[in-house]
Amino acid sequence: MSEIEESTQLLRTAAAAADEKLGTDLVALDVSATLYITDAFLIISAENERQISAIVDAVEKALQKAHGRTPLRREGRGGGDWVLLDFGDIVVHVFSAEQREYYALERLWKDCPVIDLDLPASTATDDRR
Repeated sequence: MSEIEESTQLLRTAAAAADEKLGTDLVALDVSATLYITDAFLIISAENERQISAIVDAVEKALQKAHGRTPLRREGRGGGDWVLLDFGDIVVHVFSAEQREYYALERLWKDCPVIDLDLPASTATDDRR
């Protein structure tokens, strides 16, 4: 299995966990051609601090259970409106709507290919804001 295929599996597991906790506007970007430190970003929006926390917990548990992976680094947990989970091959960003608009990662990485998360059409999006 190639590295990007493994990363795609990690992304899909994380996305399914986020979807179960009602994360919205899920977007996965293949940044492997641009960054050497990771293969992909998964960007997720959440309604409030509690939902962000629930999504983060669900993603961590799902990746541990399915792939034996734990985050190498976690940032933003105390702030409540943005959390970054670095799993090495993938980086998961969970944002409040305001923080997602402020950081505008989709616009910053607009030249990177979108990875199909294989989620129901109502959940995933390719809206590059």
